[in-house]
Amino acid sequence: MAWFKKARKPIATPEKTSRVPEGLWVKCPECDTIIYTKDLVKNLHVCGKCAHHFRLNATDRLKTLFDDEHWEEIAANLASNDPLTFTDTKPYKSRLLATQKSTGKKDAVVVAVGRINGVESVVAAMEYSFIGGSMGVVVGEKIVRGIELALERQAPVLIVSCSGGARMMEGALSLMQMAKIAAALARLDRARLPYISILTDPTTGGVTASFAMLGDLNIAEPKALIGFAGPRVIEQTIRQKLPDGFQRSEFLVERGMLDLVVDRREMKATIGRALQFMGK
Repeated sequence: MAWFKKARKPIATPEKTSRVPEGLWVKCPECDTIIYTKDLVKNLHVCGKCAHHFRLNATDRLKTLFDDEHWEEIAANLASNDPLTFTDTKPYKSRLLATQKSTGKKDAVVVAVGRINGVESVVAAMEYSFIGGSMGVVVGEKIVRGIELALERQAPVLIVSCSGGARMMEGALSLMQMAKIAAALARLDRARLPYISILTDPTTGGVTASFAMLGDLNIAEPKALIGFAGPRVIEQTIRQKLPDGFQRSEFLVERGMLDLVVDRREMKATIGRALQFMGK
């Protein structure tokens, strides 16, 4: 046996750097197709092979609806002031500041006025990346201000829901927004102005239990998860296996909870026809 041992160094291999810029391609989670990002954007973030609907942020949603991608935002600077000084894994105020920085939004909804196929309309689009699109005091206030503007201008209202429900960090104050928005929509109804609710993936909790299901016309995107409690919670509660497609758009439209399931690429045209019909 040798009295010494030479340590062998591993062969150094140069690090390979990808020539493909990050974010240039996207993989569809439904059919595993690799999609060129620019093609996905042109197709309104819908997979050209299997028609899987990717989630849209609030700004991109408004672009798909308003004519010439032009609108005027309402109450853009409203932001929560942490009314309960709430802390869970970290202070709510810190969570708000971090989310505002990462999303560029003040809260979980963008409310705007513009034209859809020539008809002046008020649209509220929820932002899921802002604390799960949760409904807090600011969300309720901004939507109500949008409804009040619609009453003033005699314009229809559209709300695009994409939310996990009420915001737990604001406690009962967030739950009060359910009644607040419902009351404002009742005033809209008395004025005989249309309200169209667009439900996207996911629409759950207090949002589903209030304004999301109160539309004169309730439209959903394909395969969107829509319900109050999630399927896993329901299964654990009733101790039964749920049917296939439970709480998905197609399942709900068959049972009369929704009026239509519409592909995003046809959404604006469908809304335009509905507004024309309702306006008469």
